Amino acid sequence: MSDVRPTRTLVLGLGNPLMSDDGIGLAALARLRDQWDLPPSVDLEDGGTWGMNLLPLIEDADRVLILDAIRLGAVPGTLHELERDELPRCLAHKLSPHQIDLKEVLALLELRGTLPSVTVALGLEPAVVALGTALSDPVQARVDALVGRAVKRLAGWGHPAQPAALVAPPAA
Repeated sequence: MSDVRPTRTLVLGLGNPLMSDDGIGLAALARLRDQWDLPPSVDLEDGGTWGMNLLPLIEDADRVLILDAIRLGAVPGTLHELERDELPRCLAHKLSPHQIDLKEVLALLELRGTLPSVTVALGLEPAVVALGTALSDPVQARVDALVGRAVKRLAGWGHPAQPAALVAPPAA
């Protein structure tokens, strides 16, 4: 019997779905969960606005893929992909209260030496971050592109995904 455990990858959706485009990470996570069959070595977690409660989830993973709204001053709906070394600099641009927590969580993980060496954030440039439950049109139009990029990244990490089988309607 082997003591080697399979590589665990955490896909962490972040954001506040009550703040319009700030909810993009959770919308993308839901679409990934609903439309793709992933291997059991991939954990999909709704991190919402959990803050420091994310610490054990991230520490237990070998790789982390964060899905979130990422404001870098680009055209709304622009797809951003940030590698581990880019995260602290880019998270300095506060989008919403949960990003302060994420920056602190990542800093604490780095200090403890437990931040996975492979940590990537994927997201879309938001258009609207204000009270509301709907994504803006430019962001909604790019959710599939964000999910597709996440699927491609997971495949590159050895976690191939297949489109979920469509359930046939019951026979009449």
